[in-house]
Amino acid sequence: MAATSYDMIVIGAGPGGYVSAIRGAQLGLKVAVVEREHLGGICLNWGCIPTKALLRSAEVFHLMERAGEFGLSAGKIGYDIDAVVKRSREVAGQLSAGVGHLLKKNKVTVIMGEASLPARGKVAVKTGKGVQELSAKAIVLATGARARELPGLEADGKLVWSYRHALKPPHMPKKLLVVGSGAIGIEFASFYNTLGADTTVVEVLERVLPAEDEEISKFAKKQFVKQGMKIMEKSMVRQLDRGKGRVVAHIETGGKIGKHEFDTVISAVGIVGNVENLGLEALGVKIDRTHVVVDEYCRTGVEGLYAIGDIAGPPWLAHKASHEGMMVAELVAGRKPHPVRPESIAGCTYCHPQVASVGYTEARAKELGYEVRVGRFPFIGNGKAIALGEPEGMVKTVFDARTGELLGAHMVGAEVTELIQGYIIGRQLETTEEELMHTVFPHPTLSEMMHESVLDAWGRAIHF
Repeated sequence: MAATSYDMIVIGAGPGGYVSAIRGAQLGLKVAVVEREHLGGICLNWGCIPTKALLRSAEVFHLMERAGEFGLSAGKIGYDIDAVVKRSREVAGQLSAGVGHLLKKNKVTVIMGEASLPARGKVAVKTGKGVQELSAKAIVLATGARARELPGLEADGKLVWSYRHALKPPHMPKKLLVVGSGAIGIEFASFYNTLGADTTVVEVLERVLPAEDEEISKFAKKQFVKQGMKIMEKSMVRQLDRGKGRVVAHIETGGKIGKHEFDTVISAVGIVGNVENLGLEALGVKIDRTHVVVDEYCRTGVEGLYAIGDIAGPPWLAHKASHEGMMVAELVAGRKPHPVRPESIAGCTYCHPQVASVGYTEARAKELGYEVRVGRFPFIGNGKAIALGEPEGMVKTVFDARTGELLGAHMVGAEVTELIQGYIIGRQLETTEEELMHTVFPHPTLSEMMHESVLDAWGRAIHF
């Protein structure tokens, strides 16, 4: 088959790849995208989107159980796990089809198959019809990542699940062990715990949600425990004994190993980049702990070869991948975009209560040498939160005491994954405390807590 030439070829059609391809096409480039499995990638098909659909079902179920608090009545409250999963899959399917439509609309050539890089500027795609040879001035690696598997904790789809199994569960767990308390682990723990599973979370580090500000982590943990979760920090699963319908986990805490029985285990111990079988080493691409080493513009050091998203390292977030994809497309088209700043990328976790943050934690800001001013405001002091029946939460802001720069913002509570955007924009515009203090926030809204937290950093909070 004759070689086909493009201005840009994107390998992987996840939130980094398909966005990069579309932006390239908008800029007048001839673009092809190669995808081996699903348009939309892991995020849309097996990650961000379907998990949020599951969590929404759990949230509604939780509210139904609380109907009496709102002066309402609901009888025979229950759920059908198969129907919950079916809705989640339908949501993912609808959006995957939408990605296909967007690529077609923007005249991006879609090639389904497995790609490799036989030489600089060349892509070989293994399809059902053979091998198709492509060439391009620019190639963008957007192959993403997959779940890390630790020895002895390998998923079997029956007793031990990966995130994929947890999204299409073969049964509803009665007694569940979740290994890892990052965003993926804690979201699944929250979902299954809400639906009634006796849930235990094991975290090897000293606290759950270890990437978050310490105060936020501790607050979230209190809420998880209040909901019935068992949290085991500074603990490690040393061994899993798999039997018929049960797993005995050997969990080490404080140098002592205890045996605990579960019927289901979810392993959520991180991810590894999809760097294999691409031919990267032969091209001279540097790989560090399964991730491609790139500069601030996602350049690999090999001329015309870029890497974006999860394969290019942390933060492992879909919106970071999308923005990197647009940046690279702009570069390829000859424009001069700003580099993506990791410290300005927000992280959102959709457990109950939600957690969201952007910028530096208080501890990190101090490590970097800043003299900080910290403001806090609790949900219990906000009228909208009380009216919603969601009085448990906190907004925390961290400022440079000298310049008033907003260094970081951290939240836990209802709808904080939506609220965080206000602080993201503030950081992007290099807002200081003065502009935030003078901003008029609408009433009654949860966003008023953002204002109060800023005021509190200068001892001016009104409602607490």
